[in-house]
Amino acid sequence: MIHVGLTGWGDHPSLYNEKTAANKKLIDYSKHFPIVELDSTFYAIQSDKMMRKWTEETPDGFQFIVKAYQGITGHQRGKLPYESEEEMFSLFKLSMTAFSEAGKLAMVLVQFPPWFDCQKENVDRIRYVHEQLPPLPIAVEFRNQSWYSPAFRQKTLDFLQSLNIIHAVCDEPQVGDGSAPLVPVATDSKVLLRLHGRNGSGWVNTERDNKAWRKVRYLYDYNEKELEEMGEIVNSLQQQAQEVFVIFNNNSGQHAAKNAKQFAGLFNIEYGQPITKQMDLFEEESN
Repeated sequence: MIHVGLTGWGDHPSLYNEKTAANKKLIDYSKHFPIVELDSTFYAIQSDKMMRKWTEETPDGFQFIVKAYQGITGHQRGKLPYESEEEMFSLFKLSMTAFSEAGKLAMVLVQFPPWFDCQKENVDRIRYVHEQLPPLPIAVEFRNQSWYSPAFRQKTLDFLQSLNIIHAVCDEPQVGDGSAPLVPVATDSKVLLRLHGRNGSGWVNTERDNKAWRKVRYLYDYNEKELEEMGEIVNSLQQQAQEVFVIFNNNSGQHAAKNAKQFAGLFNIEYGQPITKQMDLFEEESN
């Protein structure tokens, strides 16, 4: 089974109209796609109240790919806002309760940073994270090429498989050690494909203090040929896993929703139609 969706639900104008309130956008989004990547959990562990709100706003069968909190992945700057790592993991697991009970948790995405390279200390960290989060389904995304070097590629995949960790396959610019190659291999009954775009110059922009970098890094519009290539990748992953989750993250220019619907069309999957602006009956027609 193929599931197609986007990163976040708040910045896709073609899925709702300009009058849609911010707190209602998930409702409209869920009429178009059956999955979404939840990123707010990376910046803060969300309250049970908020998680239950999102659970109730989405239809049966809708699923969330939840990004792991930054303290779990090693992105956290400074001291953790918790007394211990144990407390952090406990609270994060507890926050997943509503999704889990409703059958709406597709997986927790543990995206490690570009400096998280293939060495024993980091292998042990993956094992530790896995031990802290059962029974939650875990996906791991690497952003360092060393995990897929000739010396470590098969060992990396075997390691993920041995722990029943979902492999996050990524399409992203190949611009140095801080990017991972596309390795279309499933290590579990589920597999995740994240499409970040191919904006090489934007990807290497390291001026993190400049907030504009986010608007550049994922600025990319997949063309028809590229989407067809990704379709071939998904066909291959379908032979390896029961469920393939495809997330478009190329939304700096709001291309993600369009590309996702184009991609779904390759498999004759329909996820609703864009909401069009309703004409004002008293509006004067333009010539």
